[in-house]
Amino acid sequence: MTWWLDFSSDAFIVAFYLYCASFIFFAIAVGGKRWSNRKPEDHTNRWGKLGFGAAVIGWLAHLTFFFTRWYGGGHIPTSNMYEFMTFLGMAIMFAFIVVHLIYRNMLLGAFALPLVVIIIAYASVFPSEVQPLIPALNNYWLKIHVTTAALGEAFFAVGFAAALMQLIRVVDFTREDKAGKRAQRWTEFSLFVIIVLIGFLVAVFGFRGAGYESVFKQETVTIDDNGIASSEVKEVVYSLPPIVAPYNSEIVSFQSFLGMKEPAFESFPWLNGVNAGRKLNTVIWSIIAGLVVYGVLRLIARKKLTAVIHPHLSDIDPEDLEEISYRAIAIGFPIFTLGALIFAMIWAEIAWSRFWGWDPKEVWALVTWLFYSAYLHLRLSRGWQGTRSAWLAVIGFLVVMFTLVGVNLVIAGLHSYAGV
Repeated sequence: MTWWLDFSSDAFIVAFYLYCASFIFFAIAVGGKRWSNRKPEDHTNRWGKLGFGAAVIGWLAHLTFFFTRWYGGGHIPTSNMYEFMTFLGMAIMFAFIVVHLIYRNMLLGAFALPLVVIIIAYASVFPSEVQPLIPALNNYWLKIHVTTAALGEAFFAVGFAAALMQLIRVVDFTREDKAGKRAQRWTEFSLFVIIVLIGFLVAVFGFRGAGYESVFKQETVTIDDNGIASSEVKEVVYSLPPIVAPYNSEIVSFQSFLGMKEPAFESFPWLNGVNAGRKLNTVIWSIIAGLVVYGVLRLIARKKLTAVIHPHLSDIDPEDLEEISYRAIAIGFPIFTLGALIFAMIWAEIAWSRFWGWDPKEVWALVTWLFYSAYLHLRLSRGWQGTRSAWLAVIGFLVVMFTLVGVNLVIAGLHSYAGV
């Protein structure tokens, strides 16, 4: 079985590099056409076809990773954060391929591929070893629930990419009035949220490469139904400099950073879980690193990043982008409904003997479903089209990302195993 897992890892690396190459080809198709003496259409088609070809081959390698890891590990590889995020990246690529074959829009890859690369890199932060399934996960409904939910979210991701392209395409950077400035700021902020995810990767891999580690000891006291108190001491290991210490903890070892010899403050007592402080610390470092990355890019560009991208989208019809975004979400919504709600409830009844328990992940899955229900209702019944529809698609996927990242990393619940 070890050979299969080694082969699976190699296939995953091949898929990652092919996705990176695909993004480069798509980026050349978007930006390089201004440097070419050929007709823009010829240049875009040539590099766009190379990008799509690399994406398809990369997806096949990713599919190979998925099935060989399944065979070598003995269960479907969607049981922890590493496996789920790699599967989500593969699902987004599948959704992109489907949408591309329908609309033949080469430039969508310039926005969809970076999202896949970021998600795969994000998955690499978590332990990649095959772990035995906990009892709650050892059921075939896990396969059905997780895969369909992720596939629905993948189509939401493609809808987000097209909507973000649409917003950057239609924003007018020459406007100086209040409404024009507001549109520019919010479009830039949407791009900044993605950069924060990149900042998270920069911080984690940077400090991990430097071998940073600090350790805390935390004592938790529990009182049973008979009023008898019991305590348990656990160690919490930080791989990022601890701005936030675990609540009610003591320092075991502390590696100073930039003169910081102790944490700035303790985690809040209402954040449950022994790892709550470490997770909050990770979020803070993600924002700090995201601000640094964004600041460096702004210094290089000397203007808003959306203003840099905007001229390269001038040949695209914004109505085509809106159609792509709407169709992708329309495909993903029923799949997400089945996977994240119906199949999830069936699995919850089997695993925890209840259909619904107001677990944070369940609540945010419902919030996501309600949001996209409102998107479809407003677009079809109220005629919300253009930028209003695009903004809903962008905000909707930010809700999805909070459900996947924020809930798993910050809020403790029955799904917290995914964040370990």
